[in-house]
Amino acid sequence: MPDITVLRLGHRPERDKRITTHVALTARAFGANRVVVSTKDPGLEESVRDVVKRFGGDFTISTGINWRRYLQEYPGMVVHLTMYGLPVDEVAPQVRDGEVLVVVGAEKVPPEVYQRADLNVAVGNQPHSEVAALAILLDRIFQGRALYKEFPGGRMRVLPCERGKNVVELSEQ
Repeated sequence: MPDITVLRLGHRPERDKRITTHVALTARAFGANRVVVSTKDPGLEESVRDVVKRFGGDFTISTGINWRRYLQEYPGMVVHLTMYGLPVDEVAPQVRDGEVLVVVGAEKVPPEVYQRADLNVAVGNQPHSEVAALAILLDRIFQGRALYKEFPGGRMRVLPCERGKNVVELSEQ
């Protein structure tokens, strides 16, 4: 299984708060290990850490990362999500075990990201949500195995049900 880090590039706290939170939560739910965000945002960190505390797992978040240095020094495969890339179903099988960095942009992505990427990947070639693209990419990489997995250490668990909501508080261990 790959060890996946999602790099959120160009986060604007006043404009992108909910979308970047959704990028982080989608990364966690679909199998990534961590998210790093280029802009410092303590509120975002707190929100994501609260979800991890309540629902479990060892997902981490860091903000205020020098993305250029992080990208250049990253030791593993770099996958950039862009509508201009190659079709996800053709290239997702090339994502191998080891360290993988998935770059998700918020605003215009500099050309150096396209050049540094080992794979520029498109989920369709139309404008769409980066959250949806991340979910589809991670689902293809993990071939559906990340869905419905257990997250150890949480205080809460959602139980599937046909109607309504079934959330249980787990006893302290």
